[in-house]
Amino acid sequence: MLVLDSIQLQIEGEETPLLSNISVLYPASHFGAILGPSGCGKSTLLKVIAGIIPHTSGSIYWQGKNLENEDLPAHQLGYVPQFSCTHPRLTVRENLLYCARLRKKGTPQEIASTVDQVSEETGLTELQNRMAGVLSGGQLRRLGLAMELTTQPSLLLADEVTSGLDPKSEEEITELLSSLSQEQGRLVLLVTHSLRSIEVYDSITVLTGGRLAYSADHRDLTQYFQVKSPELIYPALAQRDPEAWGQDWEELPKPDGMTPRNILGELESMTIADEKEETLQLPGFLSQSWTWLCRRLKIFFRDPAQVFLQLSLLLIFPAVVTLFAYRGLPEVRNMAMSSDTGVVEQLRDSLAFTIQSSRVGTLVSGLAMFQVILLALMGSNNSAREVIGERPILEKEKLAGLRTGSALFGMGFFLSFLVLAQSIWMTLFVRAVCQFPGNLFDQFLPFLFLTGGVTALCLAISSWASSSEQASLGSLYLVGFQLPLSGAILSLPDFLGTLTRPFISAYWAWSCYLQTLRDTRFYDLVRFITETPLAGSTVSLWILLVHVGLGGVLAYFGMRRSQWR
Repeated sequence: MLVLDSIQLQIEGEETPLLSNISVLYPASHFGAILGPSGCGKSTLLKVIAGIIPHTSGSIYWQGKNLENEDLPAHQLGYVPQFSCTHPRLTVRENLLYCARLRKKGTPQEIASTVDQVSEETGLTELQNRMAGVLSGGQLRRLGLAMELTTQPSLLLADEVTSGLDPKSEEEITELLSSLSQEQGRLVLLVTHSLRSIEVYDSITVLTGGRLAYSADHRDLTQYFQVKSPELIYPALAQRDPEAWGQDWEELPKPDGMTPRNILGELESMTIADEKEETLQLPGFLSQSWTWLCRRLKIFFRDPAQVFLQLSLLLIFPAVVTLFAYRGLPEVRNMAMSSDTGVVEQLRDSLAFTIQSSRVGTLVSGLAMFQVILLALMGSNNSAREVIGERPILEKEKLAGLRTGSALFGMGFFLSFLVLAQSIWMTLFVRAVCQFPGNLFDQFLPFLFLTGGVTALCLAISSWASSSEQASLGSLYLVGFQLPLSGAILSLPDFLGTLTRPFISAYWAWSCYLQTLRDTRFYDLVRFITETPLAGSTVSLWILLVHVGLGGVLAYFGMRRSQWR
């Protein structure tokens, strides 16, 4: 039994509350509709019940427990939002399998059995091998319901899942929800605008302006509002203020909700919930991470455009670097400068050496920084939209029991594959063409940490952004300021360099890479032409590692915060 007692929701800065004094009771084995005009608070009420939006005052009781004191277990709650939570590049069965594996422990056989069962319940058996991206609106709604049923929730909340459907599909979804409410003492609440098939519902709740105007049997609906048909309820609501409707309903005597039938239903629901508590357990941290990683890899390889983009960047960017060394790095001339050489000849050789040294030093420094900036661009591309692109699905999966840390851990593994491939190929390809001396592994490390650091920081930007455009711009600015603020090309004032360089990944990777040339003439030539101080290898690697860790921490808290729309 679900009991809402004087629920109030007041947004700071707003005079009118979104919800005001909502008190209603829903028994077990019940199918209830929540109706009302647009903006009346229907979806908001559902989110309050689900715990997505915290209410300002009042209490919510579920099976006798005050949800203020303890959270509703994830497996007991099923919430179907207005948006689709499916992955279009996965089949119906794959969507269900990954969903079940994220929400409940079990052997592969047990998970497959659960998927078969919910597919049959929702009429998806014949569609299991079809890609979710080609499903019709009604089939997508069925898939969304099936995903929630993988844990057999006792409380199923559906937010306008029939909107936008043709009459036949709407009727099928409504009948499906009605049948689900009769199973295992389940309570099903549906937010809808439609007044079709109103006789299917056990109760109708009508909201207007955040106030409760009616919540009782559908057979008394037209009589209470003094209209001839349900379709005339909305015009009738508009004729009076929401406060007047709410006050009338509050003053009306209500029947006792604890009827013998409701008590029996409540006992049945609580017994089933206790049995599920013993058998249904949330998967472990690593299990959820592995499931997330497997799903992400499958989605990635089924997206030809994404695979092509990553391969293009991987192959083209190192080739672009080598174009600037196409003619090869000129060798430093050996100047005789003997006593037999005349003064004029010595001055000519000295001038030629200076010019050549400047050209070689500039080329070496520029090639090192060019590699660094291109790797930063690849890191930005790796993760700029990784979180925000699927933020609604992440929020939904968190509500269903996905740990934020598990999602981030799986995400980190996936991005690590990209980072490794990019840094390894850049190191090997450019070294082979440009013939740079130095230890290969020492040159690889700054590239690895740089790409990882920018990837992690852009992941953090993606997790805190409110839109894909915002995340892309933030990541673009992060990379765009790497070159000018590094001081490697344009000399910065000392005070500005001291302030900015700790935050500029490109500077530390550039410094660390050049330190690998320390025992060669290339290093001397770079020092000859640059006024920027070069940091040591150990310090540079540690700071780059701090960038990786900082990005990961910020991404965790960004993903953890609620961002429901």
